[in-house]
Amino acid sequence: MTSAPPSHDGTSSSLNLGYEKRLMLFSGRANPDLADAIGRRLEVEPGPVTLKTFSNGEVYCRFDESIRGADVFLVQPTCGNPVTGVSANDALMELLVMIDAAIGASAHRVIAVTPWYGYSRQDKKSAPREPITARLVARMLESAGADRVLTMDLHAGQVQGFFQIPVDHMTAMFMLTQYFLDLQLDDDLVVVAPDAGRVKLNKKFADKMGADLAILDKERPRQQVAEIGHVIGDVRDKVAIIVDDMIDTAGTLRAAGAAVKAAGAKSVYAAATHAVFTGKAYENLAASPFEQIVVTDTIPLRPGAPDNVHVISCANLLSDSIRRIFTDDSVSEVFQGENQLF
Repeated sequence: MTSAPPSHDGTSSSLNLGYEKRLMLFSGRANPDLADAIGRRLEVEPGPVTLKTFSNGEVYCRFDESIRGADVFLVQPTCGNPVTGVSANDALMELLVMIDAAIGASAHRVIAVTPWYGYSRQDKKSAPREPITARLVARMLESAGADRVLTMDLHAGQVQGFFQIPVDHMTAMFMLTQYFLDLQLDDDLVVVAPDAGRVKLNKKFADKMGADLAILDKERPRQQVAEIGHVIGDVRDKVAIIVDDMIDTAGTLRAAGAAVKAAGAKSVYAAATHAVFTGKAYENLAASPFEQIVVTDTIPLRPGAPDNVHVISCANLLSDSIRRIFTDDSVSEVFQGENQLF
């Protein structure tokens, strides 16, 4: 082991203690299965942490082993989990208290691994006197002490600009395109953008698939309500894939699938990163014309998903990104620089 050359008075300009970095992984209650899958790929078992909700609804956290000097990765998408009994707001608050506890326990770096970024749809004012809640969440994470954020397929690219700390943005596009390529569907494919705001993402998806592109004419008269007009582009006698970043109540997706089918598509598939699946989502998906609805496990599915829902894991992608953050390597190289799909 070499040390720095001595200065003129005989002392060294640095102290080399042979210090080795430590990576520690912890999971909140929002998606422990995903944290376990990430841990298996990293060969790091998620560390012991006490998490509970008091009778008055307040969230409690305590790390059950020393994390001093470690790079601490906290896996916590800000979503609800009916199995563990946390809501989306519980998950957000739990992430904040975990960050604060890690900072207070002298962690070297604290990285919030939140593949589903809650409140991401409230990224601008759509009406007077509304909050920009995606920006508020960014401020909360920074104020709690997070050193960086690892997320996936944000609803809008501007959310990254709400942070003053590094944000590593993952995308499931390559996983999803590979899945459909492996299905060996009909050569006559068309990728359908659900609205004009998703054209750039769908154009890249179509390029990867060697497919044509079509667009749905959609209007949103109010929140969580959308009206499908007509299909712009040729889908007749083709296999259509509707690609979006998330599926919530699936009412709009069901109507979109019906519109594409009515326009003459031979069969219709859907793909999305985040399976929010609230309200009557399962009923809508079960009654939809889709052969498959392919999603990732950024959000845990509640029991009772219809047979046409297929989940692929993003654990490999997240574990590779975590490893690169820990070793200070380039994260964008995972995607050949194509992880900004806005």
